[in-house]
Amino acid sequence: MALIVHKYGGTSMGSTERIRNVAKRVAKWARAGHRMVVVPSAMSGETNRLLGLAKELLPDAHDPAAQRELDMIASTGEQVSVGLLALALQAEGQPAVSYAGWQVPVKTNSAYTKARIESIDDARINADLDAGRVVIITGFQGIDSLGHITTLGRGGSDTSAVAVAAAIKADECLIYTDVDGVYTTDPRVVPEARRLQTISFEEMLEMASLGSKVLQIRSVEFAGKYRVPLRVLSSFTPWDIDLAEEAKSGTLITFEEDEKMEKAVVSGIAFNRDEAKVTILGVPDKPGIAYQILGAVAEANIDVDVIIQNVSHDGRTDFSFTVPRADYKRVMELLETKVQPELGASKVMGDAKICKVSIVGIGMKSHVGVAAKMFRALSEDGINIQMISTSEIKTSVVIDEKYMELAVRALHRAFDLDAPSA
Repeated sequence: MALIVHKYGGTSMGSTERIRNVAKRVAKWARAGHRMVVVPSAMSGETNRLLGLAKELLPDAHDPAAQRELDMIASTGEQVSVGLLALALQAEGQPAVSYAGWQVPVKTNSAYTKARIESIDDARINADLDAGRVVIITGFQGIDSLGHITTLGRGGSDTSAVAVAAAIKADECLIYTDVDGVYTTDPRVVPEARRLQTISFEEMLEMASLGSKVLQIRSVEFAGKYRVPLRVLSSFTPWDIDLAEEAKSGTLITFEEDEKMEKAVVSGIAFNRDEAKVTILGVPDKPGIAYQILGAVAEANIDVDVIIQNVSHDGRTDFSFTVPRADYKRVMELLETKVQPELGASKVMGDAKICKVSIVGIGMKSHVGVAAKMFRALSEDGINIQMISTSEIKTSVVIDEKYMELAVRALHRAFDLDAPSA
C-alpha cells in the first residue's frame, strides 16, 4: 500500500472531540494498509494566545534575541497537538508516536519566526513506520545549527507536511482543512464561487502568493520542487466516509496541464488585504537607487511585492512598493530615518489601507485582452487602480481596501467563474 502524509489545520484540531475524529480518520487509513505520517497544527487559536501573552510582556519583539523567545513560545502549541493526537490514536488501538521538529530532526536556518527548512532526517520516521506505528510530527517548526528551536512563519505546518512528504518520498500529501478544496475565490466573499476539481501547480503557486489562504506559498513551492502529489480536502466530512471516495475528493494540485485547463482563461480570483504601500518621493534617478532603497528593506528581512518607479523629472523620480501590513510601521521608520537622509529624498508617504486583487489562469498564456477585460470590469464599478503587476498567468492590481469585495465580485462575474465547469 501507499506511504501517505496527512496534514490537519488548527480548526481540525480545535477540541478533543475533533482530535478524536482525526485519530479515527488516520486509523482508518492505517488499517487499510497505508503507512501513515501526520503533521498537525496547533489547536485553533492557541498560537495567537501564546503570542498574545508574549506581546503583553514585550510589545515590540523585533530583535533576534526576542524573536528566538517567540519561537520557543509559539512552538509549544504544536507539541501539545501531536501528543494529544498520539494518545487519541492509541485509544483507537493504533500504535502511534509523536515527535517535535527538533527530535526528527527538521533542520532549518536561523531566521527566527521566518525560518526555512534545509533538510529532514528520515531515519527515525522510517524506523517507526517499519514497526507499524503512525508517526506524528509537529508542523511549523524545526531546529537550527546551534540547537535553537525555530518556526517557519504563520501557516508553516503546510510547508512542514509537504517537506516531510518530499523527504520520505511519500506517494501523496493530503492537506485537510476547514474547506473542501480550492475555490475560484473565497466563498465568503462570492457565494457563487465553485470548487475546482483540479488546479495546476503553476496556478496554485500564483494563488498562494497572491493571498489565497488555502495553502501557504512555501508548501506549494516545495510540492513543485520535489513533485509531491498534493490534494486539498475537508476534515469535516464524516471520518468513516469510504476511503476510495475520500482519496478522490477535494482539489488535486496537478503538474499536468490539460486542454480543459487551457479553455478556462481565468481559473480564480485571489486577494490580499494584508498589504501596505509606501512611496519615497524625489529620489535621484540614477543607477543603484532601487538597490539602495530595497537593499535596506531586505536587510531588515521584509518582503517586497509590487514595485513601481515613475518617469524621471529634472533628474528625480518617485519609487513605490508594497510590503506586508505587519511590516508597514518598520518600513516607514527605516525609510524616514535611514534611506531618505542618505538619498536626499523629499518625502516618504505611506498607505496601510490598500489591498491587492489578482486574476490567475493558465489560459492567459494563449488569450489576448485579458488584462483589458479586467480593467474594464473594475472601471465599470468605479474602482481606481493604483498599481499593476503582471506575469504570464496572472494580473494583479493594488486598489483601495474598501473596494476589495466589490472588485472580487465584479471580476468573478466578468470572467464567468460563476458558471458550472464544463
